[in-house]
Amino acid sequence: MRVEDFDFELPEELIAQTPLLDRTSSRLMLVNKETGAIEDAHFPAILEQLHAGDALVLNDTRVLPARLHGEKAETGAHIEVLLLKQKEGDAWETLVKPAKRIRKGMRIQFGDGELSAVCLEELEHGGRILQFEYSGIFYEILERLGEMPLPPYIKEQLEDQDRYQTVFARENGSAAAPTAGLHFTQDLLEEVRAKGVKVVFLTLHVGLGTFRPVDVEDTANHKMHSEFYRLTREAAQELNAVKAAGGKIVAVGTTSIRTLETIATKFDGQLQEDSGWTDIFISPGYTFKAVDALITNFHLPKSTLIMLVSALASRENIMVAYEHAVAERYRFFSFGDAMFIYA
Repeated sequence: MRVEDFDFELPEELIAQTPLLDRTSSRLMLVNKETGAIEDAHFPAILEQLHAGDALVLNDTRVLPARLHGEKAETGAHIEVLLLKQKEGDAWETLVKPAKRIRKGMRIQFGDGELSAVCLEELEHGGRILQFEYSGIFYEILERLGEMPLPPYIKEQLEDQDRYQTVFARENGSAAAPTAGLHFTQDLLEEVRAKGVKVVFLTLHVGLGTFRPVDVEDTANHKMHSEFYRLTREAAQELNAVKAAGGKIVAVGTTSIRTLETIATKFDGQLQEDSGWTDIFISPGYTFKAVDALITNFHLPKSTLIMLVSALASRENIMVAYEHAVAERYRFFSFGDAMFIYA
């Protein structure tokens, strides 16, 4: 298909810049993936859509405060560093701005020298491999010195950085939040469990490739970025038991769906304990092997994410749903409203 097939007009004022005070006060659009029928509701109505014997699958990744401001040791020039991926030990793949100031062998200092880094390798597009040096625990230092790397379309810094974390976040490693999970509170999850729905966690560390535009005309030529995932043995067993008993697997977010479908593809439709790197690209024509329904936010025009939801509910149904979302003034993207795709 053509990338242009997934384009639509999105008024800039519908891009949600700040989170709602009450996580559950978001609106919820219900979309039947078979008929295309649409209903408008608010997020707590998700309880009515989940049934005893189903499984709700959540991504428990935690966003790192991965943006650091430092100084070039030789000159004192300001340098911004964004952590992307841990390599070996304390070596990280990063984005550096301005990259031209940092060459191999140069040193950057952060927080009055509490943390420093030496450039080991120069990569393309501002990428650098940095070796960090410090005393103590790296993640504790990062919590003190780092900033939350909000998506580029969010212009305001958050006063409370936890508003860009899910309430169940626990595994450090993401450059961005799995934002469909931001709608859930602990109380709502307890209500879900009380209905007899299994709440199951997996991990996929979200990379900045999530925000990169598709730069090919034919979607078949697009190459996805790789992201690390993990599913435990206990989680896999719970999900297989749900499927065997006729229950539905409801993924929260495109990251959960990519993890489950990666593993199910690898193991002939079954879910097993597994970890690794996935670059799965789900677009119309894909046959789902594990996931029955999806809770997701509203995505960018021509993005891989709108292609994924179109694979689940058909491009025609999704484009109609997005036209409805724009007409009804739904909030888009990370701090926006939600859609539930079901059958």
